[in-house]
Amino acid sequence: MFAFQEILRYDEDTPAVTRETEKERGNFMEGIIWALQWVNEQFLPSLNDLMYSKLLIFLLVLVGIYFTVRTGFVQVRRIADVGKILRERGEKKDGQKQISSFQALMMSTASRVGTGNIAGIAAAIAAGGPGAVFWMWLMAVIGGASAFVESTLAQIYKVKDGNSFRGGPAYYIQRGLGKRWLGCVFAVLLILCFAYGFNGLQSFNISSAISYYMPNYSQTILPAVVGLVLAVLTGLVIFGGVHRISAITSVMVPVMAGGYILIGLIMFFTHLSAVPDVFALIFREAFDVQAIFGGFAGSAVVIGIKRGLFSNEAGMGSAPNAAATAVVSHPVKQGLIQTLSVFLDTLVICSTTAMILLVSGVEVSEDISYVQRAVHTTFGDMGIHFITIAIFFFAYSSLVGNYYYTESNLRFIKDSKPLLFAFRITCLAAIFLGAQANFSTVWNLADILMGFMSIVNIFAIALLGNIALRALKDYDLQRKRGVDPVFRAKDIGLYNTDEWK
Repeated sequence: MFAFQEILRYDEDTPAVTRETEKERGNFMEGIIWALQWVNEQFLPSLNDLMYSKLLIFLLVLVGIYFTVRTGFVQVRRIADVGKILRERGEKKDGQKQISSFQALMMSTASRVGTGNIAGIAAAIAAGGPGAVFWMWLMAVIGGASAFVESTLAQIYKVKDGNSFRGGPAYYIQRGLGKRWLGCVFAVLLILCFAYGFNGLQSFNISSAISYYMPNYSQTILPAVVGLVLAVLTGLVIFGGVHRISAITSVMVPVMAGGYILIGLIMFFTHLSAVPDVFALIFREAFDVQAIFGGFAGSAVVIGIKRGLFSNEAGMGSAPNAAATAVVSHPVKQGLIQTLSVFLDTLVICSTTAMILLVSGVEVSEDISYVQRAVHTTFGDMGIHFITIAIFFFAYSSLVGNYYYTESNLRFIKDSKPLLFAFRITCLAAIFLGAQANFSTVWNLADILMGFMSIVNIFAIALLGNIALRALKDYDLQRKRGVDPVFRAKDIGLYNTDEWK
């Protein structure tokens, strides 16, 4: 405000008209600043809370329960099929190997598994107590049905892209509902949310983890260096196209997840005597009536449901963009694979963090230091170093996975090479800038954009769900006959697809 106050200081020789004009200009700029502060501090947080605590969370739960019942708990009863499907290899076309179910799974898991699986669980336990973990588990199981439906639809309505495929909610909204304008709305929301919001956040989280080792880190040139390195590393992957993205994630995700799970298992078995008490605490607080209904918005139920849903992204419309890339003989196969991604994210990775925190017995806090202190009890300073490395790989895999989602949706709006090149440059700029500043306004806005994006997707899968259910019935009938299911769209009365004619 000091700069604007200076404008209002005049000497006796300043004409009266000029003084009045400058005062009006100063008042106008003060009003603009006040409005921006109000939007950042009041409006966006309030809208965020309204959307997630009182609207979106209930829509996601309802649609998850609905599809769980309508599919006959497909995410559980057909889970045994997943292993066989993952062993299927991508076919070759014109000498180039196409993307397999496993590679598509790793792309979606790369985006799902991020720093929220570490710091987010710490915040959930701090805010909702250990009981939040149970509700997180339950939402993973329920959300698996929504993930199945949206990813099956993405496969049904995918389009050819050279030797590959692309698709997702924008594509099935256009083809299935006949509403291209709504598909474009979804695509724009996803691009703004993931390319410029969440990727900036992941970049900032990597940079913040490094600040632990360096006093006055934010006041040095190092954040810019970190941002530049991240932008270069990401650029090397994204300019290679979807095949390079799938190749990188299919190696990185299993390695980083495996290492993190190993650390969790070591802590689990070295604190084995505490495990029964931990599980008892989780179930006791999950069903504590006072904890549930006393201050509902901050209860174990709501916190656990929110963390589970927003970590695994089931029903939100992001993962189907990766699911559409796989080459499979039946769309239901990739729908089943995506339920596994939900389970990996929440039942495995998030649960690993929860066990690390709860068996350690350290004091609860809402930030990453909670996890660092917990791992320190078993591994000493090496534990802190490991968490820093884990954050880097979890966040970097999200940068790559998130980018692919945005590219697929940009090409839905307009498939232009010059536009795509310019877009990639802006994505790298967002990563570079994100490492240097905590853009709370941008991230609040990204959360809200993701909320609107999810509402559009929920609307679409609710209307198109019967198509996925007919595909599931066709799959089940072929499995009963003992054959490897092969999909033909006309067998379920569908004639508006490109790939399955």
